[in-house]
Amino acid sequence: ALCHSHQAFFAFSLSKPPQAPSAPNNPNRRGRRPSRPALKMPNTFILFETASGYGLFERVAAEDIGSSLEEVKKSTRELARFSKIVKMKSFCPFESAQDALTNINALTEGDMTPVLQEFLSSNLLVAGKSEKKKKKKEKKKKKKGPVLMVVDKKLGNCIKEVLDIEVVSDEKAENLIRGIRQFFHHFIEKLSPEDIHQTQLALSHSYSRCKVKFNIHRVDNMIIQSIALLDQIDKDLNTFAMRVREWYGWHFPELVKIAGDNYLFAKLAHLIQHKETLNEDKLPEMEEILMDAGKAKEILEAARKSMGQELSPVDMLNIQRFADRVVKLSEYRKNLHNYLIKKMNDCAPNLSALIGEQVGARLISKAGSLTNLAKYPASTVQILGAEKALFRAMKTKGNTPKYGLIFHSTFIGRAAPKNKGRISRYLANKCSIASRVDCFSEELTNKYGLKLKDQVEERLEFYRTGAPPRKNVDVMAEVAKELAKEADSKMEEDEGDEKAKKKKRKRSENGEESTKKKKKKDKAETPKSKKSKSETPKSKKKKKDKKVKSSKKDKKKSK
Repeated sequence: ALCHSHQAFFAFSLSKPPQAPSAPNNPNRRGRRPSRPALKMPNTFILFETASGYGLFERVAAEDIGSSLEEVKKSTRELARFSKIVKMKSFCPFESAQDALTNINALTEGDMTPVLQEFLSSNLLVAGKSEKKKKKKEKKKKKKGPVLMVVDKKLGNCIKEVLDIEVVSDEKAENLIRGIRQFFHHFIEKLSPEDIHQTQLALSHSYSRCKVKFNIHRVDNMIIQSIALLDQIDKDLNTFAMRVREWYGWHFPELVKIAGDNYLFAKLAHLIQHKETLNEDKLPEMEEILMDAGKAKEILEAARKSMGQELSPVDMLNIQRFADRVVKLSEYRKNLHNYLIKKMNDCAPNLSALIGEQVGARLISKAGSLTNLAKYPASTVQILGAEKALFRAMKTKGNTPKYGLIFHSTFIGRAAPKNKGRISRYLANKCSIASRVDCFSEELTNKYGLKLKDQVEERLEFYRTGAPPRKNVDVMAEVAKELAKEADSKMEEDEGDEKAKKKKRKRSENGEESTKKKKKKDKAETPKSKKSKSETPKSKKKKKDKKVKSSKKDKKKSK
């Protein structure tokens, strides 16, 4: 269409009669105005991020008018046509795998790394400066700077703020980058698609490994898995316990009424086995299980008068094995519950202190993570777990549910029927505060949760008696003061420990110095003693003289 319009304009200009040129020296006659130079479109560049580095491409020939047509989109699929539209300007490879990982982490967050900033400024800003120097004389004509096409809008805004470049991120950029991604290995020599795939795979592994790194003590995924397993074990235990009761009840039906607990019934069935063999020797073991001597004697009497049928040894062996499995499963359930309590205290201490470990774990599991639960408003936390009832009420235009999973907390059960909706709304508000404190605080403490729990208790008392509760601002200020006092005391303790360590070091150094001095003194004294012990020639002469004198005296005496 543009070609036809240019041809028509050219034919129209040829059909006009030629006009005489105007005299340049005659000021009265107006001549033709000089033709304006054609406006040049600003240079358009495309930023392409790969696992091996940054690539900058220049859009050579592409019409904005026809960019949304299907023919232009098809041109990005054919290399012959696409190579005429886009040409590679520069490429900046990453120095190492760690450098690639840091750059990709920054790009996912919409930040610009120093490597990318230097790459863009050296290729875009320098070109713009050189073009401005060439056209300093044309002051009236304002030429636009380079335009950069980017897919990510957050990254584009960051580049625009830092480098002051016009950035575009629209459908055109997506189509062009799609074509660059497809034919990227043709723009760089000695680069095969397999090499690109290997670099992408290595970077994806390192990126996912970096994202999976977490704090061991704050793992909400373990809480989600453990609460799901705990619920499943509860269902299975109920089914298995009913099977043990029904199976062993044919042999000893009176035991079902005496031992009401499933765990105790399974342990007694495993201990008693055949009721005919039950005697007073097993009374101490039954007392340990039941923690009651009266019930143990009652079981002994019931076994003597029992109306149950007899079982073969093979049947009793199977019942014994199954009862043993039920006992072990119930013991594992207790250990799992203790594990869940420990994990909740490590990950969400305030939420567990406020509403309990199991209810808090169910809220985290329903939300998907502690971060998602912290992002939810209090109205969503209130009906979390009652989605079916909510949509049913919206469909039938009935009353919406007042509570979801938080109904299992003790606060709602203690409230009056008319105040259940109020206390559930208030409790959901406190749960959202506790989850946000747990999620975004650096130092974990359960003091906020305990104070929030006291606030819920005060609100229940207010509904009963009308006693005014404390304000939330005052309660949070009290917690902040307590935490500040604890921090000061810890600082003092640390300073005291450091002083004690310094004293010990000084003492040890002084002790070493004293031992060194003693050793030096000993070394200095040892040669003197040796010299004193060693006989000099004068001492030898004196000894000889003494010996001669003594021999003369002996001779005189003998005479």
